[in-house]
Amino acid sequence: MNRADLEPLSAPVRALYDKMSPCTLCPRNCRVDRLAGTTGYCGVSAELRIASFGPHFGEESVLVGHGGSGTIFFSGCNLACVFCQNYDISHLRTGSDITVKDLVGIMLSLQRRGCSNINLVTPTHYAAPIAAAIELARAAGLSLPIVYNSGGYDSVETLQLLEGFVDIYMPDMKYADASAAVQLSDAPDYPAINRAAVKEMHRQVGDLIIRDGFATRGLLIRHLVLPEKLAGSFDAVRFLADEVSPKTAVNVMGQYHPCWKASAYPRINRRPTAGEVREVVEGARSLGLVVIS
Repeated sequence: MNRADLEPLSAPVRALYDKMSPCTLCPRNCRVDRLAGTTGYCGVSAELRIASFGPHFGEESVLVGHGGSGTIFFSGCNLACVFCQNYDISHLRTGSDITVKDLVGIMLSLQRRGCSNINLVTPTHYAAPIAAAIELARAAGLSLPIVYNSGGYDSVETLQLLEGFVDIYMPDMKYADASAAVQLSDAPDYPAINRAAVKEMHRQVGDLIIRDGFATRGLLIRHLVLPEKLAGSFDAVRFLADEVSPKTAVNVMGQYHPCWKASAYPRINRRPTAGEVREVVEGARSLGLVVIS
């Protein structure tokens, strides 16, 4: 989308595009000119690239509903997780290039198919064209909640520009410890960046609202339990209870398994035990958090 095409769009959308030249959309602050086709850490330019889209029935039950969560998987990522389960999409960037107009059509088609929401998977590095598509799709009749399903490594400034575009924020809280974050995701500042982002997300949308079994608005945290307590799970859930909201909704995920490059890291070259996962679930509940699956 060129600058002339941006003129009819809102000031926040134009500001998000400005943040791609030089790019400061995410905390990496690569400062490359993505609008000119240059790529930074995420490996993609300003052009949208998606791997797949369609109704997804494997998400949290409050997102799935009767017609599935309308997921759109974006290629590329601003994290380098050595255990990434979608590494072909995130690291190898498989997928097809599409336009903002194409994305609008995809969103509207998912609504027609009866999906419960529009679930944007790994959207951080595409915040500008995604916001443009949401604005155009809503003008064309899109009424589904927008889910921002990110790795949690998000810039507060970018999130502030997204206010009003997103109904449900669903970020990961991967680590509470910087040493694990740098070794496993090449992001030593992840804990601090993530916590600031989660606070901003909650400021915008509040606690998760569930009506008739379906999430309509609010914050939903995903926390993947790693072996050997490497994720700092107890510190993460305590932060949510003490500094975000004692009623924060959290999905404590126990499905970690070694993949991508995880075999090179002995401490994560196994699944977490049932006991390791249960301890985190019980810890979250003891703090009053809303544990969902």
